[in-house]
Amino acid sequence: MRDTLVLNASFEPLSTVTLNRAVVLVLQAKAVVEQAHPELRMRGAAVDIPAPRVIRLCRYVRVPFRRQAPWSRRGVLVRDRHRCAYCGRRATTVDHVVPRSRGGQDTWLNTVASCAEDNHRKADRTPEQAGMPLLHEPFEPTPADAMLLALGHDDFEALPDWLAQPAA
Repeated sequence: MRDTLVLNASFEPLSTVTLNRAVVLVLQAKAVVEQAHPELRMRGAAVDIPAPRVIRLCRYVRVPFRRQAPWSRRGVLVRDRHRCAYCGRRATTVDHVVPRSRGGQDTWLNTVASCAEDNHRKADRTPEQAGMPLLHEPFEPTPADAMLLALGHDDFEALPDWLAQPAA
């Protein structure tokens, strides 16, 4: 099932919800549709509405400040758009820049997406030792960036300019 991005009344990304939950929020007048799926519709006995891709809450919800996005293997793959940091091909795994056996941690700045072949070739070495320079430096996405990226590459690309701001 497709996820829908939920924006606060101030247009700040809050979370993602299932498509069904998004429709319920819209039907209860708790949210308005900011962007809909172009070809998907939700139909019922008395309802026929476009399926929401992005909704905005009608009332502002106060959210505690989060300093950083939680690290995850899936998050690293999504952050790097499933592209290998060494060769640029499709990435299927995560590689530690400083290997775990040498004290490397599971952090945003120490992990990159990698294809299985390059991950195996780099093995238990740093990129410099393996002669495999990184095509891009790893970065730590903000919680909002991580949420937008988690929607998937295609959805992130389709978001309007006022919402889809590239990660710094």
